[in-house]
Amino acid sequence: MSAADEQLLALGRYLIESGYHYTAVTPATHEFNNARAGSRRAQDLRDVFGWSRPFERTIVGDELFEQMHRAEVLLPHGQIWRSALRWSSLSGLLFAHSAYPTEADDSVFFGPDTYRFASLIEAYLQSSDKTVQRAVDIGCGSGAGAVLVARGRPEAQVLGVDINPKALRLTAVNAKLAETPNVVSRQSNLLNDVEGEFDLIVANPPYMLDAQERAYRHGGGELGSGLSFQIVESALQRLASGGTLLLYTGIAIVNGHDGFLQALRERLNNERCTWHYREIDPDVFGEELLKPAYADVERIAAVALTLVREG
Repeated sequence: MSAADEQLLALGRYLIESGYHYTAVTPATHEFNNARAGSRRAQDLRDVFGWSRPFERTIVGDELFEQMHRAEVLLPHGQIWRSALRWSSLSGLLFAHSAYPTEADDSVFFGPDTYRFASLIEAYLQSSDKTVQRAVDIGCGSGAGAVLVARGRPEAQVLGVDINPKALRLTAVNAKLAETPNVVSRQSNLLNDVEGEFDLIVANPPYMLDAQERAYRHGGGELGSGLSFQIVESALQRLASGGTLLLYTGIAIVNGHDGFLQALRERLNNERCTWHYREIDPDVFGEELLKPAYADVERIAAVALTLVREG
């Protein structure tokens, strides 16, 4: 790890020791909270590292301020400062990810989708007795999926792959903070730049149609499902016999029709696999429906696909 990464790791450990806890919310809820009277500037560490509010140096103190500087996460905000990262709590762990608002193309996302994705992974690991020797989190972002797999299966080698160097940095830091040494972060476009088969593949890809096509949120393809379908294709080629894909994604529903589910049925019809598909949440990111790309969409649903490759 670089010197800056070591400082970032130390910052995370300090927050844990101080009892810090923050739950990441949707961008709309975040904006609403920060617009409230008295919420324009940070008053404590949750405001600084959770709500991404600008702060005066006295709020964090000189020692923590210098540590943020050494960790390269200190940003000027007029005459005061902002943190370039947030820290969010999940399953007793703490994860660093991009500050609000996540506008840059290389932003590292963490939010309500991450919590639902985590629940999917943890439920699978608790209910399955399958041996996992090798696993991968495709588009790992903060590394939450990879870390949860590594914690649940400490004997497994777990890869966190992403095209975003910032995501790989944070995955490495978050994995070390979680004390999961069996996580390795590696740059890869899907699974194109890593070799071998996997017993478990997990993925929580971008699924929005983003006008700016920012990598952290743009899914491409038919109403944002393009990347999700590519992950299914990759899994079919790279799952070991008996291996499992856990895919959490969002799907645009048009006139009651789920086009992604239809495409799955057609694609998997002759594959040697078993699969289960369900809606986890019928209505997420409703504010997106106001955008032109979603003019014909009635809702966006969060869904989970569990696919098992037969021998």
